[in-house]
Amino acid sequence: MFKPLPLYIGLRYTRAKRRNHFVSLNSLFSVLGIAIGVTALITVLSVMNGFQKELRDRMLGMTPHIMLFSAEDGMTDWQTLSDSMRQQPQVIGVAPYVQGQAMVTFGKAVYGTVFRGLEPALEPQVSQVQEKMLSGNPQDLSPGAFNVLIGKELAFALGAAVGDKVTLVVPQANVTPVGVLPRMKRMTVAGIFEMGVHEFDSGLVLMNLDDAARLLRLPEGAVSGLNIKLDDMFAAPKVTRNFSQQLPPGYYLQDWTYRHANFFRAVKMEKLVMSIILGMIVAVAAFNIVSTLVMVVTDKQADIAILRTLGATPYTIMAIFVVQGMIIGLMGLALGLIGGISLALNIETLVPFIERTFNMQILDSSVYYITDLPSDMHWSDVFWIGISSLLVSFLATLPPAWRAARTQPAEALRYE
Repeated sequence: MFKPLPLYIGLRYTRAKRRNHFVSLNSLFSVLGIAIGVTALITVLSVMNGFQKELRDRMLGMTPHIMLFSAEDGMTDWQTLSDSMRQQPQVIGVAPYVQGQAMVTFGKAVYGTVFRGLEPALEPQVSQVQEKMLSGNPQDLSPGAFNVLIGKELAFALGAAVGDKVTLVVPQANVTPVGVLPRMKRMTVAGIFEMGVHEFDSGLVLMNLDDAARLLRLPEGAVSGLNIKLDDMFAAPKVTRNFSQQLPPGYYLQDWTYRHANFFRAVKMEKLVMSIILGMIVAVAAFNIVSTLVMVVTDKQADIAILRTLGATPYTIMAIFVVQGMIIGLMGLALGLIGGISLALNIETLVPFIERTFNMQILDSSVYYITDLPSDMHWSDVFWIGISSLLVSFLATLPPAWRAARTQPAEALRYE
């Protein structure tokens, strides 16, 4: 007799016999159910992580990790503050900016936008505008030239192209002999960018720092604030709290998690809800384990009674059926891990293959900004999915195993 006894008998009961093919088929369905649930959980969570990472990277292409600004209209001592920030070990880039709101007009088209003045030499330290240019170059934003860079969607909406003249209407008034008139400035489109985020591509106008300051009539050498980039974007909230204690009164810091808090909360909630929904697949498979073990316990009443008369304790009987249920759970988990990890690691190759084979496009470029299906598998997700599946499988074995342990030998053998 092999030791331990519950493991040996549990393995024997797992295999098919002549008279219990239905039980074995039900066990197979339980294994497949757990495998499908685990595979779906790993794959979907990896894809959602990929979308979250892709959107975050696109947003941070034009959104700094930390923004430093003043309660007043402008910062005149920004160079001193910039040098102080550059000395911090977590900071890898600092650039000034001037920001305001305006309407941009071209022909009969009028759109509300946000315009941002930048320093071409320093901006690459904190944003990806250089890499996202479809035409033109940020270095063309020289002081006094009044050139602008506009997003792809804004250019399409206006019908403007590189070299066209657009008019910016700033919400500040000029007092003239004929009355109060809005401030307007003709500017030349020097380039078009595409960040892949609707907020930027349809409503952002970039220009030189000095030109933007003139439009807003800021004091000489003043800027709206500083954009700060860190070596670790996820450390932004902690770094912001530490930096805030070192700033003079009247200066404020705001990190990227605060500016896009609602978006990332929504993504996190969506991921949680999707995990719960897909986890129901594993729960249904666990119910199959319960039904399988109940039928096995009913079928093995005589065997249980004989084991009890030979000296097996109720805990030994209970352990036999726990082992059988856990074997089903482990087999399903192993298949699910293999399938889920394989899909998560190769989905970016598999989806284009499916699109080419069936001549279709899963994510239409005319509807979605992200046309590829990104995947970012986290081993921590895989670990917790595996632990949760094992726990559900174990809990599913307890009711039928407890029923088997309470079997009375005399009652079970009465009609044998």
